[in-house]
Amino acid sequence: MSEDPYLWLENIDSEEALGWVRERNDATATAFEDDDFRRMRAEALEVLDTDTRIPYVRRRGHYLYNFWRDAANPRGLWRRTTLESYRTDTVDWDVIIDVDDLARTDGENWVWAGADVIEPDHTLALVSLSRGGSDASVVREFDMATRSFVVGGFELPEAKSRVCWEDHDTVLVGTDFGPGSLTESGYPRIVKRWRRGQPLTGAAALFTGSPTDVLVSAGVDRTPGYERTLISRAIDFFNDETYQLRFDRSPSAEPTGGELVRIDAPTDATVSVHRDWLLIELRTDWHTGTADYSAGSLLAADYEQFLGGTAELSVVFTPDEHTCLHQYAWTRDRLVMVTLADVASRVEVVTPGSWTRTPLAGIENSTNTVVVAIDDTGDEIFLDSSGFLTPSTLLHGTADGGVTAIKAAPSFFDATGMTVSQYFATSDDGTQVPYFVVGRRDCAPGPTLLGGYGGFEVAQTPGYGGVLGRLWLSRG
Repeated sequence: MSEDPYLWLENIDSEEALGWVRERNDATATAFEDDDFRRMRAEALEVLDTDTRIPYVRRRGHYLYNFWRDAANPRGLWRRTTLESYRTDTVDWDVIIDVDDLARTDGENWVWAGADVIEPDHTLALVSLSRGGSDASVVREFDMATRSFVVGGFELPEAKSRVCWEDHDTVLVGTDFGPGSLTESGYPRIVKRWRRGQPLTGAAALFTGSPTDVLVSAGVDRTPGYERTLISRAIDFFNDETYQLRFDRSPSAEPTGGELVRIDAPTDATVSVHRDWLLIELRTDWHTGTADYSAGSLLAADYEQFLGGTAELSVVFTPDEHTCLHQYAWTRDRLVMVTLADVASRVEVVTPGSWTRTPLAGIENSTNTVVVAIDDTGDEIFLDSSGFLTPSTLLHGTADGGVTAIKAAPSFFDATGMTVSQYFATSDDGTQVPYFVVGRRDCAPGPTLLGGYGGFEVAQTPGYGGVLGRLWLSRG
């Protein structure tokens, strides 16, 4: 095989590669940048940079946290507020980290890559910052009270790391430990236990995967009474093995070893654990030896009984020709489940144990509604409801009490006279595939943008597109 003549483009920050990009950009601008293009670009930027978007949040203790980017803060603000303030039109935001200011101070092209805040007291965070938005990131420990990075705290150099809190002085980490520590995909294949004050080279290995795995990672559930350490080994993109690592947590013990107990579900299923319960979402049919379960089903079992081999599986959801499982998430005591019936959302509250389902109060029919945040220590939920022609509405409430609208996104185009129609295409095997046509009621057939998405098993559901509506639909 001949050598790739464009391999030099892999060095994305080199002047040679950047110069090549600038040449292509200039050619494109020369070909397309006329007055109409510049006008439409300005209109699109009005949509993308508006500060009237809904600031979506997640709860951590007393506060609601949000990461926000706009024209004045292109790198973003990590900030928080109270529910009382959030419900008002003029939210009082408390900025925790200004990434634009941090980038200037550090002289780095920082891009926010998230923060792992320790539960349940939310006093410390592991902040990830990426240079230029790459997959690799730098991890730095952050003190939430002093609003500063911890000097001499946990810190990882740039790598495709996976790290989480075990306790206030211990993290479980997978990173580039040196030769042989990464998979062929460039992600961690070793999970180690790293104590405060200990050099990273002294961290003890807890689990080692195969070089051919995609990655190995760890997660710690710090829910009081349900403390668990789970190890996930991604064999490939669609197959995982999940284990619970059980070790002696007594003060005198050094938990570097321990018993590795496999959660023996199909490797292509998605497993999740919440308090007493294990959920298994099937990608393919599963025959257990005593029962058959169809692909797309959601099953539940008592977690400890399942690990012991004595659990009875309960069927929470089974798909049919028109209905599929779209999303599910836990409050403390309820499972909130979103299904799609011919791509229209149904939001139901499921009671664990009996697994009975009740429609969530406050949801309009024929909407596209998703869970955007949920409090798994309480009963609070945030949902987003929208459509092709209807901007987002943020719904807030509880699983048992229902939801009401607390915020609405602005409309970016006039939808008067526009319609949304659903049709079905018949595939070769007879499957009825739903699709939508959006446009003006009084327009003859004309230019059409045909869109679809088939990657990573992610459904493309109806949603409001301010740029698409303003630049395409509103022009007929």
